Amino acid sequence: MTHLPPPQETARPRGAAHPALSPALAQEAIRPALTLYLDVHRHPETSGEETRTAALFADRLTAAGLDVTRGVGGHGVVGVLRNGDGPRVYLRAELDALPLQERTGLPYASTGPAMHACGHDLHLAAAAGAADLLARTTHHWRGTLVVVGQPAEETLTGARAMLADGLYERFGRPGTVLAQHAAPLPAGLIAHGGPHAPVAAASAALTVVVHGRGGHAATPHLTVDPVVTAAAVIGRLQTVVAREAAPAEQLALTVGTLRAGTAVNVVPDTAELGIGLRALADDTLDRAMTAVDRIVRAECAASACPRDPDLTVLSRSPALHGDPAATDAVRAAHTALFGPARVTGWPPSLAAEDFPLYGDAGRELHGEDGIPLVYWMLGTTSPRQWAATGGADIPPNHSPRFAPAIRTALPAAITALTAAALDRLAGT
Repeated sequence: MTHLPPPQETARPRGAAHPALSPALAQEAIRPALTLYLDVHRHPETSGEETRTAALFADRLTAAGLDVTRGVGGHGVVGVLRNGDGPRVYLRAELDALPLQERTGLPYASTGPAMHACGHDLHLAAAAGAADLLARTTHHWRGTLVVVGQPAEETLTGARAMLADGLYERFGRPGTVLAQHAAPLPAGLIAHGGPHAPVAAASAALTVVVHGRGGHAATPHLTVDPVVTAAAVIGRLQTVVAREAAPAEQLALTVGTLRAGTAVNVVPDTAELGIGLRALADDTLDRAMTAVDRIVRAECAASACPRDPDLTVLSRSPALHGDPAATDAVRAAHTALFGPARVTGWPPSLAAEDFPLYGDAGRELHGEDGIPLVYWMLGTTSPRQWAATGGADIPPNHSPRFAPAIRTALPAAITALTAAALDRLAGT
């Protein structure tokens, strides 16, 4: 791959980079953001456990001059920077890591049972850097900046918790909500979704408890083995994608966990399955969830289970659709900043997010509609690694080897988020 060109410094006319994004100003925001990134990466915390991460992020926003509130919807952090009359723009980043053992070999790698394998540490550092840069350039914009550090994105519960805790009522209705996400693309590359397709999928996570009748392995005829029933459920669930979804529909079903038993000579009383569903259309997800319910109950009935199964929906998030007009404007701002060679398209993905809840999809939580969302993907792979592999065998998100080329990715992440915010705020 050819070397990616550096950001362009130009005058302000529409379609040109904003003067607040000069390299000298951006450089002042990068160093503290990099310090935050290295600390958070080294000390990751999983969903619902983000105490230290939230404190570090809150302290960084406070140091940048924002008015910070902690403990919103759990460990959520909200920083507000008021700069006269004008639009209210939210920047959202995530606090949580994944329960993975890191195998990157980085000198700042996590040594515990958790890892930032999805780039949330990069997102936090970029949001802190953008807040810092915007606070240094208030003479270039007007309005209110709200920076959100959201907990529990990986479990798809954090956005709902913050909104239920009165995020918009307490900090004001947004004119736009912006977010970006790390992706295994060349570092410094920005990718936007199209106007008529989702950027990310609708998703649901369920647990199923199959109830059997335990007993001795020597007398299986006196038991109802929930493991056998669970195995039948797993096999039958594969037909949901193969035979109940149209070939043109994109749907994925994964049984990610199966827990049962304590010893080889004991038939257990229960077996528990963890099921994940993803679809590009919300109605496809609805039909798949109905099919899962039907299949689980039918297999339990066929096995003569002594009681009905327990099905619990742990989380659900709708498909993520960016606002077409706002996305076009932000993409233009990114093109002006980075040049057209570093801004590209992004096809619909089965990756899932709870970010849609900040927009119209979450109006049952905040009572508002017409809230535009803009969401783009941010490359994290070093150009050298990309060129060496041709883009193949790049460790993807959720891999224990996922390792952003931080010295290239972080400056681009800060300026991309800042450029988007400046586009949505009122200029002076």
